[in-house]
Amino acid sequence: MQLGRPSYNVPLGRRDARTASQAAANNSIPAPTFSLDRLASTFASHGLSLQDLVVLSGGHRLGFSRCTNFRDHLYNETATLDGSLAASLRSAPTPVHFDGAYFASLLRSRGVLHSDQQLFAGGLGVTDALVRFYAANADAFRRDFAEAMVRMASLSPFTGSSGEIRNNCRKVNYS
Repeated sequence: MQLGRPSYNVPLGRRDARTASQAAANNSIPAPTFSLDRLASTFASHGLSLQDLVVLSGGHRLGFSRCTNFRDHLYNETATLDGSLAASLRSAPTPVHFDGAYFASLLRSRGVLHSDQQLFAGGLGVTDALVRFYAANADAFRRDFAEAMVRMASLSPFTGSSGEIRNNCRKVNYS
């Protein structure tokens, strides 16, 4: 497990598109400005649950985001972001680790993206309970993350002669 990431088996033989569509991606991937209701409805439209939403968001701990995705969250005085985190993010990049610390950070109002902090409002909601659970149960987070990734990879596969099974998942096959 590099960087603490869980390993999981991905079913082989998925048919992928031969072209990419930025518009389709923008319509399918939730924006960092979404409210919890909008995040939940976007995931539900793909057949994914609130648990999938919360656990897959834990992947945000590893990776990078363009400043435009969180600038308003950093510099808006009415934002829910912890002031000391906002100050440190203004001057330094976020750490590159994959672990349950993402959920612990939400408990302290330290979610970098607006959409991240929407998962924990400090109440008794379903997503609040899941954030608390994953903050305290790293093994459950890794297990559930792996299962949710496999579910997400199974969404809307091409069938028949549509798309292609790639020889290299990073690029289309050329004839």
